[in-house]
This record gives sequence, structure tokens and C-alpha cells, in this order.
Amino acid sequence: MKKRFSEEQIVRLLRQAEAANQTVAEVCKARGISEQTWYRWKKKFGQMEVPDVRRLRALEKENVRLKRIVAERDLEIDAMQEVLKANF
Repeated sequence: MKKRFSEEQIVRLLRQAEAANQTVAEVCKARGISEQTWYRWKKKFGQMEVPDVRRLRALEKENVRLKRIVAERDLEIDAMQEVLKANF
């Protein structure tokens, strides 16, 4: 699924709208988004700046990598335990 806005664009949009003192309805109409989308973005990215979003993305990527390593290690441990049980 292709997103219309990147996370960095969303954060910039939120900041610009706050600086422009526009109503949520005006901002949503100008950008072609629903108010529900606006409030979802505000909840997720409201306190973030662009560097924060980039850091979050890097941390999420690292977390996926670490989870995969742990899963592989668990499989290795299970295999070793099966081998040990078979030998005794």
C-alpha cells in the first residue's frame, strides 16, 4: 500500500498548520484529507519533529532486525535441545 504522505511530510504539515493558525477543517480541505486522518496523525506525530521521525524509523528497522535474530537463535536452541534429547 502506497502512502500519499511520508512521515516527514506529515510532521511538516502538522507544524505548518500550527504556525498558520488555521482551523483543522481548513487544513484538511486544503490537503485533501479527512479530519479523522488529521487527528490520527496528530496523536501519532503531534510532539515529533522531522529528525525524531527519522530516528523512530531507524529504531523500528533495528527492532525488526533484532527480533529476527532472536527468533533464529530460539530455533537453534530448540534444534540443539532436540539433538541432546535424542542422544540421551
